[in-house]
Amino acid sequence: MKQIFSIILVFQLLVGLLPSALAAPTAAGQEVTILFTHDLHSHLLPANDEEGNSYGGYARLKTVIDQQKLLHPDAVLVDGGDFSMGSLFQTVYATQAAELRSMGALGYDVTTFGNHEYDYRASGLADMLNAALDSGEPVPSIVQVNYMPPRQGDPDYDQTDAMVWEAFDKYGVQDYTVIQRGGINYAVFGIMGFDADECAPMSGMTLEDPVTAAQDTVDWITQHVPEPRVVVCLSHSGTHEDPEKSEDEQLAANVDGIDVIISGHTHSTLEEPLVVGDTYIVSCGEYSKNLGVLTMTLTGEKLSFRDYKLIPIDSTVAEAEAMTVQVEEYKRLVEEDYLTRFGGLTYDQVLATNPYVFDSQSDLSAYHRESSLGNLIADSYRWAVKEAEGDAYIPVDFALTANGVIRESFATGDITVSDVFNVSSLGVGADGVPGYPLVSVWLTGKDLKNAFEVDASVTALMSAAQLHFTGMTFTFNPNRMLFDKVTECAQVLEDGTTLPIEDDKLYRVVTSLYCGQMLEAVNDKSFGILSITPRDAQGNAITDLEAFILHDENGNEIKEWYALASYLESMGTVSEEYSGSQGRKIVDDNWNPIDLIKNPGPPTLIVLGVLLVMILLVLLIVRVIRRKKNHKRK
Repeated sequence: MKQIFSIILVFQLLVGLLPSALAAPTAAGQEVTILFTHDLHSHLLPANDEEGNSYGGYARLKTVIDQQKLLHPDAVLVDGGDFSMGSLFQTVYATQAAELRSMGALGYDVTTFGNHEYDYRASGLADMLNAALDSGEPVPSIVQVNYMPPRQGDPDYDQTDAMVWEAFDKYGVQDYTVIQRGGINYAVFGIMGFDADECAPMSGMTLEDPVTAAQDTVDWITQHVPEPRVVVCLSHSGTHEDPEKSEDEQLAANVDGIDVIISGHTHSTLEEPLVVGDTYIVSCGEYSKNLGVLTMTLTGEKLSFRDYKLIPIDSTVAEAEAMTVQVEEYKRLVEEDYLTRFGGLTYDQVLATNPYVFDSQSDLSAYHRESSLGNLIADSYRWAVKEAEGDAYIPVDFALTANGVIRESFATGDITVSDVFNVSSLGVGADGVPGYPLVSVWLTGKDLKNAFEVDASVTALMSAAQLHFTGMTFTFNPNRMLFDKVTECAQVLEDGTTLPIEDDKLYRVVTSLYCGQMLEAVNDKSFGILSITPRDAQGNAITDLEAFILHDENGNEIKEWYALASYLESMGTVSEEYSGSQGRKIVDDNWNPIDLIKNPGPPTLIVLGVLLVMILLVLLIVRVIRRKKNHKRK
């Protein structure tokens, strides 16, 4: 009887515990899984890194996404912006919306706009949204809260703004969206950062302060989206080693209620999440190199970290066949709709063979020095103008490009049409055709010296500002006073002759439309110390750079990428002159006190003057103190 009674008692206890056991998964919390990318930049096909290793590609990415969705059926898939601009596929951005349609096929739930979504201007963005919808294919939701066109009634409102608002309404662009998965409400909103806005000079949008807009949106979400709730910000702002430049860390610190920030724009790869307060900031790198996977546990209103990983999208990953077929179709459309404008080039056509190791994109960011890749690009501009103008050629004294517009590098071996476009892939011209055109302006010798100083002084603060020239040589000491680092400079004629640069003389300068627009911003970036004023041949200041776009004999804009492609094709094998530096930029890194103040410019003179005044004040104070002491002794 005792044994029977014990068995009954144990059974009753087990039955009593059964409800608790069944409820254990809920009590332990609900799984929150976010799959994410950012800065895809139209990289639908795999690419090779500096070591020749293959990475990325949407057919591989699709395989990994599907695998993760099997492991996490309730996961959401999001993207942090800049899904376009970076390969030849962007040339059908406005007409075919290849990027958004591909994201739909990959299974993305929601994305946001990055600054490069505005490269084809506001009208191009509107056309792309309409093309995506007209395809009838699945496309992701788009959220954006603080970067909008002027509204009706605003002084700057025009017909283009009306077209963009109509496209936004038709597509369903919203401040935020709610995705319901596994019993959880994922409230997702999009933000544009300050630096990203500065990188979109032709967007036509108005930027609202990101912190203010984010806090207002989170407050609204808190009031209107029920628990259980996870607030996700798709931020095209970025992180940085310098906390003062790390916009997403500042966003997390100043906005209450954001659970997760998907951080795009700066192409960061965070091996572990950054945690600021209760906010997790994650980044997985650019060009679909990785798929980010963040897994957390939601218990009541508390979100706790569980796991974080970056899954490489490399050659070990099998390609999803349906995605491969779709990408090949887009390649055909690129050849048919775009490359036919350029003599019938084909996507994979080989233009030249390269036997040399050029700086990688990461090298350009990491080192302040002359670059053979930059030299090659700048030389191609002058070569293309000479070819286009023929007997009417007006000598190009200088041509320049900048780190910020060099999007990739060349590996050794064959260089194809797509390789060249990837290097100079940004923008659109006044003709509405993809690719920034070259412009020809005139600068004074003083302006040119200021441009050299921008390279010497600003690059350390912002690597995208590093300039690469043809037609010049200059020397700078990085240890000298800011905005007074250049110690020598000279013009180099095409025959190798050097001439001093005359401050009041006008020189013909060729660059891309984008770089020309950025030169005009030098005054703000240098706190008014430096200025560069583009002029016409008569020396009159100009404001509309598009009026100075260069055209070929058929009236077509000379695109910067096509200038480079034609120059490479003319060589066949890349010339030996690009095997190393050519003395165009000389770094004199020394701390000799005389060299630090020799031939001082205004910044150094100001500092020396301040130091002299301080020394005189100290001497005066010492003299007064001594007089008082002597007076007391008497």
